[in-house]
Amino acid sequence: MEADTQMDLGQINGVYGEVGGLPTPVAAHVSEEQLPELRIYTVSAEWSQRDPVRGSRLHFSQQWTVIADSNNHKSIKTVLPPGPCVHVCAELLTALSPIRGLRALIRETCGHQLLEIWDHYGLRKCLNLTALDKHGRVYDDAQFGCLSWSDCENRLLYVAEKNKFMETNDGESLCGKDRRVYCEDWGEGLSNKSVAVICVVNLQNGHINVLQGVPPDVSPGQALWACSSQSVIFVGWYHEPFRLGLKFCSNRRSALFKLDMDGNCECLSGDNVSVSCPRLSPDGSTLIYRQGRVFGPHSQCLSLQQLDLRSGKTSTLLDVVDRPQAGEFAGVYEALPSSCWSEDSQRIVFSSPRRNWKRSSKVTSLSDSLSALPRLYGSWKLLTIQNDLMVVCCSSPNIPPTLLVGFLPLAGEAVTWRTLQPPIRTFDFHWTVLDVTPPPEEDNTHYSGLDFGAILVKPSRYLHEAKIPLVVYIHGGPHSQFPVEWNCTTAGLAKLGFAVLMVNYRGSTGFGQDSILSLISHIGSQDVKDVQRAVLTALQTDNTLDPKRLAVIGGSHGGFLSCHLVGQYPEFYRACAARNPVINAATLLGTSDIVDWRYSSMGFQYSYDQIPTAEALAAMLEKSPIIHAAQIKAPVLLMLGGRDKRVSPHQGLELYKALKSRALPVRLLWFPDDGHSLSRVDTQADCFLNTVLWMQQHV
Repeated sequence: MEADTQMDLGQINGVYGEVGGLPTPVAAHVSEEQLPELRIYTVSAEWSQRDPVRGSRLHFSQQWTVIADSNNHKSIKTVLPPGPCVHVCAELLTALSPIRGLRALIRETCGHQLLEIWDHYGLRKCLNLTALDKHGRVYDDAQFGCLSWSDCENRLLYVAEKNKFMETNDGESLCGKDRRVYCEDWGEGLSNKSVAVICVVNLQNGHINVLQGVPPDVSPGQALWACSSQSVIFVGWYHEPFRLGLKFCSNRRSALFKLDMDGNCECLSGDNVSVSCPRLSPDGSTLIYRQGRVFGPHSQCLSLQQLDLRSGKTSTLLDVVDRPQAGEFAGVYEALPSSCWSEDSQRIVFSSPRRNWKRSSKVTSLSDSLSALPRLYGSWKLLTIQNDLMVVCCSSPNIPPTLLVGFLPLAGEAVTWRTLQPPIRTFDFHWTVLDVTPPPEEDNTHYSGLDFGAILVKPSRYLHEAKIPLVVYIHGGPHSQFPVEWNCTTAGLAKLGFAVLMVNYRGSTGFGQDSILSLISHIGSQDVKDVQRAVLTALQTDNTLDPKRLAVIGGSHGGFLSCHLVGQYPEFYRACAARNPVINAATLLGTSDIVDWRYSSMGFQYSYDQIPTAEALAAMLEKSPIIHAAQIKAPVLLMLGGRDKRVSPHQGLELYKALKSRALPVRLLWFPDDGHSLSRVDTQADCFLNTVLWMQQHV
């Protein structure tokens, strides 16, 4: 028995190493060189890869040479084989200058942050930002972080934590105050971010200037140069009366600001809105940015705004899509690529969910779709477009991420895509997309007629003659989605003989704003019924699935739904594995960094001065899985992060105790150094291994 267990462990770890160790592209850059008879494009890509030996993620870069036709530079003649991959070590931010191709990077080594400038001859300049002590740590996260070259290439712009020795607005230095005074941060995943400042470094003399004039009630981020580098445009998030969690939340009150070098600051956007992702056109005349509502769903369909910097006029380029028509553009949900403009400053290119797919869009005055990628791929994501050359990441549930390039076509023309490098390997999985329509009794009367989707992935060759066990995989959010793309958890389960059903219940992104709003005040019921309906649909349409061997897994809101399902349908599921699940929304209220969502999800209007009421607490309890705990029969595996600020680990502990007291099979894994996403490499491997062992034991 012990030998069999060891063999199983080895097999599971081997499969996870195979699917989880595949690299994923995270960024790309294009530079162009004009020769007498050729146009040469250099495409650089940065990849991320799990390394189980180090227990961390490695980053490496790779380069390709793309040769375009001399007569028609929008036609690719050939793509030369790439050079060897180069390990990128301890780089936090990097940016190439627009003219001379200088490379700026901020690197962390031995507890110090260094700003390095590299040219074609080697290291040109190095500044020890930590030793200069003009500010705290440089922000390298996706929420605030930026590194931007000025037009003259003599200055760099970035955002950092305010130096604790700098004076505050009342004239007193932070270090002069009581060190025990509580210091707010921006919540889950941003706990080391509190007071941000915009910094400009003069590369000629090495002087760092912390810009003055940022309104005291906002935290700046996503900064970029504008007006021939005479001013800075940035997003400012309002942090008064107190900060709310910002990660994964596009509904925080914020505004677009312009700040000149003399400290004069001007607000460019509306007051009570949420803005993000400012992107300046190549000619410097037009700024686009995302805009949404404050509060309500923390991820929602956003509009795309266009600001003419010469006239100061703002117009809506793409409005919120309430209910997309079949095959039509479904709205803006995700961050825009850092480079998304066409060379002529007339078009914008980005990728966005469209039902269960992730597709491309190009925008002039109205949205229209680029030609589809080869059917081989389910979804794609634009990494960059520069000099009209697009670099996209493509994948499917059975094909790991790979890179394609193609020039942005003229109106009415198709894109000719070229593969930079084929996938390392493909997998023998079968996948299909299911469209699910709720029956009349499950329709939402306020948002009638909505449907949703699911993706079924299963091994093409069964390990046994019997029917295939099905794992129901539920995404968190709840306002996010499973697109038809590579997912290493799904691939690992399919490789081990499980079918996997990934459900995009009503409220998922990509189905329009009506779908998102339909879930408000209906969590714990509409979303639970949707998942169950998707499972029944899959079982009815595919007779290779075993209805007697069903398990359910998910994290955060996906864990919330997993625990609901085994409680509301106790005879249906054989096992459950939940990561950082919401178990009791009433007891979560005072511990979550996104307290506003705890009210909004129940249909209550939120305000900062909100005081809990018996009515609100009763509604939260009523919609929580804990009220069904006594009906649970399926064995439950709980995986909790000790540093989770979004869903306190005491949520999972509450269910653990409820099940344990009833002598029900329950197991709890505690990861003291991990947060809500359980994103550490060793944690993810541990969670996958234990989830599979739990499924094998009970399913």
